[in-house]
Amino acid sequence: MSFKNKAIVIGGGISGKLAARVLSDHYKEVVILERDHEPAGPLPRKGAPQGEHLHALLHAGEYGLEKLFPGITENFYSGGAENINSTIELAWFHHGEWKVRYDGGYSTTLQTRPHLEWHIEQFINRIPNVVFKYNQVVENLLYNAAEDQIIGVQLKEGSMQADLVVDASGVSSLTSSWLKKRGTLVPDEIMEINLSYISKQYKLSDQDRDWKIKMVYPNPPHEKMGGTISKVEGNRYIVTLMGYHNSINDIEVLKNDTGFVELAKKLPKLDIHQEIENGTPLTKTSIYRIPQIVWRRFDKLESLPNGIILIGDTLCRIDPVFGQGMSISILESLALQKLLQKHNGELHKVPYAFHKKAANIIGPIWNMVITEDFRYPATKGKKPFGLSVQQWYAKNIFLLSSDNQEIYDSFVKVMNLVRPITSLMKPSIIKSVLIFAFSKSRKSK
Repeated sequence: MSFKNKAIVIGGGISGKLAARVLSDHYKEVVILERDHEPAGPLPRKGAPQGEHLHALLHAGEYGLEKLFPGITENFYSGGAENINSTIELAWFHHGEWKVRYDGGYSTTLQTRPHLEWHIEQFINRIPNVVFKYNQVVENLLYNAAEDQIIGVQLKEGSMQADLVVDASGVSSLTSSWLKKRGTLVPDEIMEINLSYISKQYKLSDQDRDWKIKMVYPNPPHEKMGGTISKVEGNRYIVTLMGYHNSINDIEVLKNDTGFVELAKKLPKLDIHQEIENGTPLTKTSIYRIPQIVWRRFDKLESLPNGIILIGDTLCRIDPVFGQGMSISILESLALQKLLQKHNGELHKVPYAFHKKAANIIGPIWNMVITEDFRYPATKGKKPFGLSVQQWYAKNIFLLSSDNQEIYDSFVKVMNLVRPITSLMKPSIIKSVLIFAFSKSRKSK
């Protein structure tokens, strides 16, 4: 195996750490430049304000993370994370119906994002050629015009050269603004969803519960608010309430602890409110707003300087309600790993191929997400072809998942990014959807 000298990763969040992991097999030195201070433990950090809210690794994400860091899943559990049977211990109210609960043999890890990120960092610290540099502000990219090559970064103090720069800095990407200043506009797809996330952690009363995580989703378009309560490490419960299109009054919620409890009353079901009304708050109320989701189409650029790769939220910030963001980053990292192996010795071919591959990963997921976001008339953006048909079919899948175990099992695999959405189009499922829709139509007459 041939090695290049140095790779720089801008951003030490989850996607940055994952990128560093796969780059470490092909570069003599990998440097992660992180704006935040060095973490003292599994605690929220300033650079990831979304970290105080509920996060989830989908099945594809869990499998992929274990491939990258063998043994990490067991470390999560040793640290107190909850290992659940995800079709028994998940209670999910979705589009006006509770999903059927059965033993599908699937497991899911429940933990806070700081706990997950901390354990990833401990594994990264064991890789001898990966170095974290904290309190680093990247102000610009270094560019060799003669070779059309990114050759490093300009820091607030000094500069650093490298053979490859990976931008994992998030949605406020330095690379996009750098390209714009040079007259290169990156095509993008933007959806206005005006989503608010509001979270708080609780200690709940000791009692037997038939769930470890309960999700109450809205039934669009008339319901805009939903919420989730999930057990996490430390025998705590994190509660995240969300509302589309400015349906949550932040000022009222932040007045006192009662504001959060009262907000939970507005959900389609009172289950979460009933759990927390007598619970003990463990944290302050945290708010995170997502006015837009965006997919930057670097795969469509006719030319991009050599030596630069974008990954994670830098490429695509997806609607977090569906819990896919971290898993997308893991799938992208696995794709990058394969390309680095394929083009070993010709690593200059990797960036172009990676952006194309990342688009193939993001595309189907983006389409699933915006199909749901467009159930709200206030959502603004480019509508996909055949939107009404997709929404009709998906709605019937959701409703059938309340009592049809076969269909819900197929939906679970698609939702967890283990199977493509086309797996919901097999003849037996299409037949069930048509029979259900026809019978429903007859009953409504």
